[in-house]
Formats: sequence, structure tokens, C-alpha cells
Amino acid sequence: MNGLHLIADLYRCQCPPDLLIDRDVLETLCVDECRGAGLTPLGAYFYQFLHDDGQKAGVTGTVVLAESHLAIHTWPESGDVTLDVYVCNFSRDNSERARQVFSRVLDALKPQDSACHDVIRGKILAEA
Repeated sequence: MNGLHLIADLYRCQCPPDLLIDRDVLETLCVDECRGAGLTPLGAYFYQFLHDDGQKAGVTGTVVLAESHLAIHTWPESGDVTLDVYVCNFSRDNSERARQVFSRVLDALKPQDSACHDVIRGKILAEA
């Protein structure tokens, strides 16, 4: 279960608007960045929220990875995003791959402010 969980709250993102309101655009970015970092996407589910008038609103999505997952949620009204990238490090250390995905997605979103956290998951047990 040992792994790395990268968590970000991103504020006032200055990216092109379609990245925050278009399911297909956001899904493509997330899946492509996972693949580009050497992670293994097994599937993705992204949901497009709509305003009452039918116009696109925020997006929520998850990329399921063989190594674990990426989750993202957008609030285009304020330009805010939450992003989680979690990888397990069971058969190989995927920490740098996770950091690459995390960094590339943050670069694409261009937040004016952010709160980011690295959480080490699991614990290493000493042999008895």
C-alpha cells in the first residue's frame, strides 16, 4: 500500500476556459499526461455538469491507473480546481511519475494561487 498522494487546491486558474468546462478537453489532458509520465491508464470517467440553460459548467473526472488514480474537479465560475494524483509504489517507485503528471497538469491550469500537499501513504514495517 505504500505510495505517494499529491493533493492540490488551485485558485483562479488562468488556462483556456475550455479546460475547465469541456469534459473531452480535460479528459484528454489528464489521460495523455498520465501516459506521458509512464503510468498506465485503465479507464477514465469524466462527467460534464450543465447549467439550467444547457450551457457547459464544471467537470469532475477520474483516471483509473494500474498504479492508482488521478481525480480532478473544476469550478469554472471561480476558476478553481482540485487535483489528486495517487500512486502506489509496490512493484516500482512511481513517485517521480506522479510528480510529473501533477506538475504538467498544474502547468496547463495556470493557477494564480495554490495549496499543494504531499502525503506519504502506508508505512514500512520493520522485519521482525
